[in-house]
Amino acid sequence: MEISAAGRLEVRITAADVGKRVSVRSLIEHGPSGEKFSDAVGVLTSWDNGVLRITRKSGESVRVAESALVAGKVVPAAPARRRGPAASYEELARITARGWRPVESERLGDWELRAAAGFTRRANSVLPLGDPGLPLDDALTAVRRWYAARGLPAYAQTATGAQGTQELLCAELEKRGWVREVTAELWTGGLAPVADLGDGTSGVLLSRDADEAWLARYQRKGVSEVALRVLGGESPGAPAPGEPSVWFATVPGEPGAEAPAAIGRCVVDGRWAGFAAVEVDPARRREGLATAVMAALAGRALEEGASAAWLQVETDNEGGRALYDRLGFAPHHAYHHYRAPEEPASEGSAPDSSAPAGDGTS
Repeated sequence: MEISAAGRLEVRITAADVGKRVSVRSLIEHGPSGEKFSDAVGVLTSWDNGVLRITRKSGESVRVAESALVAGKVVPAAPARRRGPAASYEELARITARGWRPVESERLGDWELRAAAGFTRRANSVLPLGDPGLPLDDALTAVRRWYAARGLPAYAQTATGAQGTQELLCAELEKRGWVREVTAELWTGGLAPVADLGDGTSGVLLSRDADEAWLARYQRKGVSEVALRVLGGESPGAPAPGEPSVWFATVPGEPGAEAPAAIGRCVVDGRWAGFAAVEVDPARRREGLATAVMAALAGRALEEGASAAWLQVETDNEGGRALYDRLGFAPHHAYHHYRAPEEPASEGSAPDSSAPAGDGTS
């Protein structure tokens, strides 16, 4: 905390510091175990009517009464991650979007409107990178109309916790009644260490397409033609030059099994390889099958020129997080899906559909 030359705690932030990363200490009443102070570090997203709002890396918002402040200062951006490839949020946001492509998209300034008949929020949400070319309220109205015309709820995908993320936009969405429904994290790591674990990958089969066996293990049942287009990167088979390269991995099950023992998906795009849909038969867990799937996919991605890896994992997936930590991955930022508030139905308006179903990584 900020301490003066005389040894006193000082508040050295003002409303002019909104948008900056800060560290504050405040008094609390009736704290646990007699605690008198509470500390918070994050982006100062508002300072209105005597109340500060600080958005932490996880996306959680903390409200602090100005009258309770005992110390506060602007702090540098979060320190460099302890491991993994360096990357900006914007680079990763664009790479991950190319790795899970919608069947329909349209530009709104620098924002990208994405739709895929409701298959996963990631493929049915606006990605608000840059300037929409309109005032925020007008842009959000345009977003809602675009999704309503397709019978879909309007979602916005945002991020917090890294340099260049969107804490201020998250706060503005919440101020307008948008509700955060899902939070997950994007992790990054080196690709070669994963591929080096490939001693047990001889039983892993790689294919350009998700066949019936692969889909039998995939957690979403009754996958539609639209879903197959998203999974396959829109076009089946080998990619066109410059397009992401998609691979599917399968570990066959025991003779007579209805589904494979394990599956996975990888998309290679320049220096990046993205992993998804790594799933294992519950009866075959702790046999190293998930590691074998990722190692086989990583080896193929290395052959195609990639060197870095990313994946998305939900915050409550303890098993997956432990595995990815062992493989050398670490969190880069949190991402969130905000759903627009419902509006009263008007004559001629499109009905609001149910939320898009998740794919295990939102």
